[in-house]
Amino acid sequence: MMMPGEADAMAAFIEEGVRIPRRGEIGLTSKEIEDFESMGFVMSGSRHRRMEAVRLRKENQMYSAEERRALAMYNFEQKQKKERQLINDLREKLSNKQ
Repeated sequence: MMMPGEADAMAAFIEEGVRIPRRGEIGLTSKEIEDFESMGFVMSGSRHRRMEAVRLRKENQMYSAEERRALAMYNFEQKQKKERQLINDLREKLSNKQ
């Protein structure tokens, strides 16, 4: 389960296409973390397979949340389009009757 605000923060990292900081890495930028790892440091999130599994699960939750948000927006736009078409059809019928 994600903490409040965690999903939004993770979404921001995903949108930027950068590595999501793990516990112990908070306060460092993704670039700094990658630099430390390239120098040979083992960062807290990279050390344990279980931690990696948790990170992947949370990222997958984010992607599915992003997909759900995109689908909801698409459905909303389609509903608005149908309503506009219905209103236009009704207006046209009214104007034809008069």
